[in-house]
Amino acid sequence: MIISENFEELASLVESDEKVVFFFTADWCPDCQFIYPALPEIEERFPEMTFVRVDRDDFIDLAQTWSILGIPSFVVTQKGKELGRLVNKLKKSKEEIISFLEKCR
Repeated sequence: MIISENFEELASLVESDEKVVFFFTADWCPDCQFIYPALPEIEERFPEMTFVRVDRDDFIDLAQTWSILGIPSFVVTQKGKELGRLVNKLKKSKEEIISFLEKCR
């Protein structure tokens, strides 16, 4: 998983030819902490996708622009287009995330 450092990197990833999964999170978020242990398995299941961890607090303007109103949340893009989003304030299970990503394949 790539841990996003700056806006330029995020912008280039959005425009990537690959499918990119932006995982909006924050270290203080208990629901995010709940899903962290499952992420390596999820990433392994979708090797064709690039996973990017975006700290919502570090990129609050981007989160607002993308209407990320709750975390953890996931947005999948490819070539500058949004392919799908799992954005809400609810706790997410590994199965729910996998089902969402399957739809974005």
